[in-house]
Amino acid sequence: MPRPRSEDRRNAILRAATRVIASQGLGAATATIAKEAGVSNGSLFTYFDTKAKLLNELFLALKTEMSAAATADLRAGDAPREQVRHMWTQWWRWATANPDKRRALAQLQVAEDITADTHRAASLAFSGIAGLLERSRANGPMQDVPLGFVLTLVNAIAEATIDEMIREPAEAEARGSVAFEAIWRVLAGSSAAPTA
Repeated sequence: MPRPRSEDRRNAILRAATRVIASQGLGAATATIAKEAGVSNGSLFTYFDTKAKLLNELFLALKTEMSAAATADLRAGDAPREQVRHMWTQWWRWATANPDKRRALAQLQVAEDITADTHRAASLAFSGIAGLLERSRANGPMQDVPLGFVLTLVNAIAEATIDEMIREPAEAEARGSVAFEAIWRVLAGSSAAPTA
């Protein structure tokens, strides 16, 4: 009879996979991940049937965590500009506080092993962010382009800014403000908050 699975052990494997992928890339051996997690390679496969399954579950877990961090404490009554500012601030704080997760997520985002179903599930996890960006661009210069393109532009600004923040942590707040204005211009076409 197989031993019951431990949620703590599963989470340890996911944390270890994050660290190993961040430092060694997607080609890292499962034995390395298992060793980092303090389990046998066979135990790893008790929790994740294949390496591809591990990568898919890790990708979805990281995307969900990042989305939850970005939308935490978002106030529905705030104007879209303030909601986007809040979302952006939460996003970059999560990314700079979790560099291994960010690096692993960047690699998993383009991994061939990540299935279309997992990408769809990750998109659902990001639906709050996507909805906010959709509302924010309603009357802006990007109102008629596909939302995926808008997300790509916003992500490019965000990633470049976060890289800079990590290199120059003393300038993080200032870089964050400049990047927010760039993101808002992409979405709404103006830097000023709308007047009542």
